[in-house]
Amino acid sequence: MKIFKDYYNNKVKLSFDDHPFSKSPKHVLIICKHNNRWLLTSHKERGLEFPGGKVEIGETAKQAAIREVMEETGGHIDSIDYIAQYYVAGKSDTVIKNVYFANIDELTKQNTYYETEGPVLLKQLPANVRYNSLYSFIMKDDVLEYCMNFIKTTYK
Repeated sequence: MKIFKDYYNNKVKLSFDDHPFSKSPKHVLIICKHNNRWLLTSHKERGLEFPGGKVEIGETAKQAAIREVMEETGGHIDSIDYIAQYYVAGKSDTVIKNVYFANIDELTKQNTYYETEGPVLLKQLPANVRYNSLYSFIMKDDVLEYCMNFIKTTYK
Protein backbone atom coordinates (compact mmCIF):
# COMPACT_ATOMS: atom_id res chain seq x y z
CA MET A 1 0.00 0.00 0.00
CA LYS A 2 1.18 3.50 -0.89
CA ILE A 3 0.36 6.38 1.46
CA PHE A 4 0.91 10.01 0.50
CA LYS A 5 -0.71 13.45 0.36
CA ASP A 6 -2.72 14.63 -2.64
CA TYR A 7 -2.71 18.02 -4.37
CA TYR A 8 -4.90 19.47 -1.58
CA ASN A 9 -2.80 17.89 1.18
CA ASN A 10 -5.37 15.16 1.96
CA LYS A 11 -4.11 11.75 3.05
CA VAL A 12 -4.36 9.15 0.27
CA LYS A 13 -4.05 5.37 0.49
CA LEU A 14 -3.50 3.60 -2.84
CA SER A 15 -3.54 -0.18 -3.24
CA PHE A 16 -3.16 -2.50 -6.20
CA ASP A 17 -4.99 -5.24 -4.28
CA ASP A 18 -8.54 -6.25 -5.16
CA HIS A 19 -10.94 -3.61 -3.76
CA PRO A 20 -9.25 -3.11 -0.36
CA PHE A 21 -11.39 -0.14 0.72
CA SER A 22 -14.83 -0.88 -0.78
CA LYS A 23 -16.50 -3.44 -3.04
CA SER A 24 -18.82 -0.64 -4.21
CA PRO A 25 -16.81 2.56 -4.64
CA LYS A 26 -18.65 5.70 -5.71
CA HIS A 27 -15.98 7.09 -8.07
CA VAL A 28 -13.87 5.90 -11.01
CA LEU A 29 -10.76 7.02 -12.90
CA ILE A 30 -9.92 5.46 -16.25
CA ILE A 31 -6.42 5.63 -17.71
CA CYS A 32 -7.00 5.16 -21.45
CA LYS A 33 -4.93 4.40 -24.53
CA HIS A 34 -6.07 4.70 -28.14
CA ASN A 35 -3.78 3.83 -31.05
CA ASN A 36 -0.67 3.97 -28.82
CA ARG A 37 -1.60 7.41 -27.51
CA TRP A 38 -2.97 8.43 -24.13
CA LEU A 39 -6.62 9.45 -24.28
CA LEU A 40 -7.49 12.29 -21.95
CA THR A 41 -10.34 14.74 -21.82
CA SER A 42 -10.31 18.50 -21.42
CA HIS A 43 -12.43 19.35 -18.39
CA LYS A 44 -13.93 22.82 -18.80
CA GLU A 45 -12.81 23.97 -15.35
CA ARG A 46 -10.01 21.64 -14.21
CA GLY A 47 -7.98 21.15 -17.38
CA LEU A 48 -6.58 18.00 -18.99
CA GLU A 49 -7.27 14.74 -17.17
CA PHE A 50 -8.09 11.10 -17.74
CA PRO A 51 -11.85 10.38 -17.89
CA GLY A 52 -13.65 9.60 -14.68
CA GLY A 53 -16.52 10.46 -12.42
CA LYS A 54 -19.22 9.21 -10.12
CA VAL A 55 -20.91 5.82 -10.09
CA GLU A 56 -24.62 6.35 -10.66
CA ILE A 57 -27.37 4.54 -8.76
CA GLY A 58 -27.92 1.07 -10.21
CA GLU A 59 -24.59 0.75 -11.99
CA THR A 60 -21.35 -0.96 -11.04
CA ALA A 61 -18.04 0.89 -10.93
CA LYS A 62 -16.98 -0.86 -14.15
CA GLN A 63 -20.22 0.19 -15.88
CA ALA A 64 -19.60 3.76 -14.67
CA ALA A 65 -16.08 3.63 -16.11
CA ILE A 66 -17.37 2.54 -19.52
CA ARG A 67 -20.07 5.25 -19.46
CA GLU A 68 -17.68 8.01 -18.35
CA VAL A 69 -15.20 7.21 -21.13
CA MET A 70 -18.00 7.38 -23.71
CA GLU A 71 -19.52 10.57 -22.29
CA GLU A 72 -16.25 12.47 -21.90
CA THR A 73 -14.32 11.28 -24.96
CA GLY A 74 -16.63 9.33 -27.30
CA GLY A 75 -14.35 6.35 -26.70
CA HIS A 76 -15.53 2.79 -27.26
CA ILE A 77 -13.69 0.45 -24.90
CA ASP A 78 -12.10 -2.65 -26.39
CA SER A 79 -10.75 -3.91 -23.03
CA ILE A 80 -10.84 -2.62 -19.48
CA ASP A 81 -9.06 -3.88 -16.36
CA TYR A 82 -9.31 -2.89 -12.73
CA ILE A 83 -5.81 -1.97 -11.59
CA ALA A 84 -6.11 -0.15 -8.25
CA GLN A 85 -8.29 1.50 -5.69
CA TYR A 86 -7.58 4.55 -3.60
CA TYR A 87 -9.03 6.20 -0.54
CA VAL A 88 -8.86 9.95 0.06
CA ALA A 89 -9.52 11.27 3.57
CA GLY A 90 -10.84 14.69 2.60
CA LYS A 91 -11.53 17.53 4.97
CA SER A 92 -15.31 17.11 4.78
CA ASP A 93 -15.75 13.75 3.07
CA THR A 94 -13.94 10.60 2.04
CA VAL A 95 -13.66 9.39 -1.53
CA ILE A 96 -13.00 5.82 -2.65
CA LYS A 97 -12.16 5.49 -6.32
CA ASN A 98 -11.44 2.52 -8.58
CA VAL A 99 -8.72 3.01 -11.19
CA TYR A 100 -9.06 1.17 -14.50
CA PHE A 101 -6.81 0.79 -17.51
CA ALA A 102 -8.70 0.72 -20.81
CA ASN A 103 -7.82 0.27 -24.45
CA ILE A 104 -10.05 2.27 -26.75
CA ASP A 105 -10.69 0.87 -30.21
CA GLU A 106 -12.75 3.74 -31.63
CA LEU A 107 -13.58 7.39 -30.97
CA THR A 108 -17.01 8.63 -31.98
CA LYS A 109 -17.84 12.31 -32.28
CA GLN A 110 -20.42 13.25 -29.63
CA ASN A 111 -23.04 16.02 -29.69
CA THR A 112 -22.01 16.76 -26.11
CA TYR A 113 -19.08 15.75 -23.93
CA TYR A 114 -20.94 16.93 -20.82
CA GLU A 115 -18.61 18.87 -18.50
CA THR A 116 -15.65 18.34 -20.83
CA GLU A 117 -14.56 19.60 -24.21
CA GLY A 118 -13.97 16.12 -25.57
CA PRO A 119 -11.01 13.88 -26.32
CA VAL A 120 -7.35 14.86 -26.25
CA LEU A 121 -4.76 12.39 -27.59
CA LEU A 122 -1.14 12.60 -26.43
CA LYS A 123 1.82 10.52 -27.58
CA GLN A 124 3.23 10.87 -24.07
CA LEU A 125 2.45 12.73 -20.89
CA PRO A 126 4.88 15.50 -20.07
CA ALA A 127 7.42 14.72 -17.36
CA ASN A 128 6.32 17.83 -15.48
CA VAL A 129 2.57 17.17 -15.49
CA ARG A 130 2.48 17.83 -11.72
CA TYR A 131 3.63 21.42 -12.31
CA ASN A 132 1.86 22.08 -15.60
CA SER A 133 -1.11 24.46 -15.33
CA LEU A 134 -2.82 22.80 -18.33
CA TYR A 135 -3.51 19.68 -16.25
CA SER A 136 -6.19 18.98 -13.65
CA PHE A 137 -5.38 18.52 -9.97
CA ILE A 138 -6.40 14.87 -10.49
CA MET A 139 -3.21 14.42 -12.52
CA LYS A 140 -0.96 16.08 -9.91
CA ASP A 141 -0.47 13.53 -7.17
CA ASP A 142 1.18 10.16 -6.76
CA VAL A 143 -1.92 8.19 -7.85
CA LEU A 144 -1.08 8.92 -11.47
CA GLU A 145 2.63 8.20 -11.07
CA TYR A 146 2.13 4.87 -9.29
CA CYS A 147 -0.63 3.77 -11.70
CA MET A 148 1.41 4.69 -14.78
CA ASN A 149 4.35 2.68 -13.42
CA PHE A 150 2.01 -0.26 -12.77
CA ILE A 151 0.68 -0.06 -16.33
CA LYS A 152 4.17 0.14 -17.84
CA THR A 153 5.33 -2.98 -15.97
CA THR A 154 2.10 -4.99 -16.33
CA TYR A 155 1.01 -4.19 -19.91
CA LYS A 156 4.18 -4.47 -21.98
